[in-house]
Parts: sequence; structure tokens; C-alpha cells
Amino acid sequence: MGFKTGIVGLPNVGKSTLFNALTRTAAAQAANFPFCTIEPNVGEVAVPDARLDRLAAIAGSKQIIPARMTFVDIAGLVKGASRGEGLGNQFLANIRECDAIAHVLRCFEDDDVTHVEGRVDPVADAEVIETELMIADMESIERRLQNLVRKVKGGDKEAIAQERLLKTALAALEQGQPARTVQVADEDARLWDMLQLLTAKPVLYVCNVSEAEAAEGNAHSAAVARMAEAQGAASVVISARIEEEISQLDAEEAREFLAELGLDEAGLDRLIKAGYKLLGLQTYFTVGPKEARAWTIAQGTSAPRAAGVIHGDFELGFIRAETIAYADYVTLGGEQAAKDAGKMRAEGKAYVVQDGDVLHFLFNA
Repeated sequence: MGFKTGIVGLPNVGKSTLFNALTRTAAAQAANFPFCTIEPNVGEVAVPDARLDRLAAIAGSKQIIPARMTFVDIAGLVKGASRGEGLGNQFLANIRECDAIAHVLRCFEDDDVTHVEGRVDPVADAEVIETELMIADMESIERRLQNLVRKVKGGDKEAIAQERLLKTALAALEQGQPARTVQVADEDARLWDMLQLLTAKPVLYVCNVSEAEAAEGNAHSAAVARMAEAQGAASVVISARIEEEISQLDAEEAREFLAELGLDEAGLDRLIKAGYKLLGLQTYFTVGPKEARAWTIAQGTSAPRAAGVIHGDFELGFIRAETIAYADYVTLGGEQAAKDAGKMRAEGKAYVVQDGDVLHFLFNA
């Protein structure tokens, strides 16, 4: 199951620098001029999880395979993007394909790095991007409503439901509220997701600060935190420049560098964890002598659907899941010891997988 987060923001806020650090590559050109990212760059990054290393050590696993998240570096939007300004609507389409948005905001002062609006005001920057996405959503909804008229008149139940949801979203947008503020009933969740509204996607504000302010942030990042809290969103303080430097170091050098800066962990680790939480994701593990592997699933996923993340046949032919809680696996010293202690459970189709579960699936081929 892949999860994709789009990195967005105005030009010259540090998006490409952040992407470079995230993916440990130089695939995205970072330059001091607007629109240096002409095509969206895509990269995968490992989700940091110390539990996986612990499990692998206990099981003597030859290979460790972490869970991964996909990040897309999307070219800088500007005011008027929804009307084709700058590089226009092609980037709105790139955002539409993502599961969540990491909105990078410039929270640093630097006269050598130009700002497209000529000032540093991250809250105003956030409003510019949000406005463009809201305008794009309204235009999209109006087109869809026109296309649904005939089906609605013909009594098509799904079209009627789509019309209802689109009108609800449009009403919120016309009140200046993003679509993610709409309360959606459980029975409408699938259809709502299919609408792929830009402003329905979860947003994580990433405050890009200077190297000296990476530990505590500054007045700009504090203002963003207040805005995020008011919206029920999340924010993370990070220095893209520091993260870029860390990405070039080995693990020991990185730890020493972070310690010198007074940081407990890399900002990228906090960003990835925050993105994981934002999307309502969790991890289960498969562990053995060949490999220890982390698998990403949504919270509330049933055992058969969790099995399907490995292979569709596992879900179709699901019989049961042999389950050991992470704490029991570690405390008792492995699978056999947990089994001997009665801590391995046989769970059926109704079981909801818990974060950290160590699972072995039995299925009919």
C-alpha cells in the first residue's frame, strides 16, 4: 500500500532542498529562482522505526526492510496558479494525485534568497496556497455538477450522492473553508475520497527555519503553529539546510552533528513521523531469519486487508493471522519463546491489526 505526500509551497521556500534531504539524492535542482522544478520529482524514504532493528536483532534477520513513504516535490505555486499563472494547473493535477500535502513555509530571514512576494510572512504564504487550491476546487466542482445533471435527472443513485457531496463541499468553499472541514458520514467516505478535492487532503505545515533556530523555532514558526492549531492541523519545525547536510553524513556522524546542535533527532524523522500520524497510518511487522520487514497500513485495518498489502492472494485466501504483540516478542525474546508462553494468538478475519503487531499469515493458495 503506497502513500504519497506532495511537498508544496511558494517558490524559494526550501521545497527542493527539503526533498533532496528526504530522498538522499540531488534529483531536485535547488536554485535561487522561481520554477526551478519543472517536473515533479518523486522519491521514496524509509520510515524511521527503531522497533524494526530490535526485532531483526532478536530474530537474526539477514535483511531489514523498512516501511516507506513517497514524497513528490511539486513546483512552486504562485498567486493566480488556479488561473494558469506561473506554471499553472499542471501542478494542481500533481497535488490531486497525493494522499496528503506537506506545505513548506519560509520561516527564515535571508536577504540573499528572494521571496516571490518580497516579504517573509509564512501565514500569508499559507493563505495564498490555500486560496489557489480552494479556487481550483470550486471550478472543478462546478464542472462536475454540470456533467452530473443528466444522470441525476435519470435517477442514478451514485450521481445523486455525488451531487449532494459536491454541493456540500462547494458551500464550505464559498464560506472560505477548505473541503477538509466538511464532516463526512462513514457511508459517504468512499465516494468522498473519490472526489479527490485538493482542499480535502490533510495538511502538514513545515516551518523551514535557519540553522540557528532549528531547535526552538522562531516567531514565524510560532505563528504557523497557532494557525495550525486553530485549523486542527499539524506543524513541524525543520531546517532544510541542516537536513541536507545530515543527509551527506553516515549514521554516527549525523548523531554527533545533531548533538552539537542540541537536537534529539533529525527534523526529517519528525517530519516523516508527523506525516505518518497525519495520514492515520500504523505499522505491522513480519519477522524471520531471512528478513525483518515493516508494512504500512491504515489504522483500523482488518487482518485480511493487512495480509493483502503483502500480496492479493493472502487476502483472498486468508485463513488466520498468528499474532504476537511487539512488547511480548521483545520481552520474551522471539517467536518461539512467545509461543511457549502462550503469547501467540490465532486471529481471524474480524481481527483489527494493532500497531507493532508481529504477524504470520496462513492462507489458501
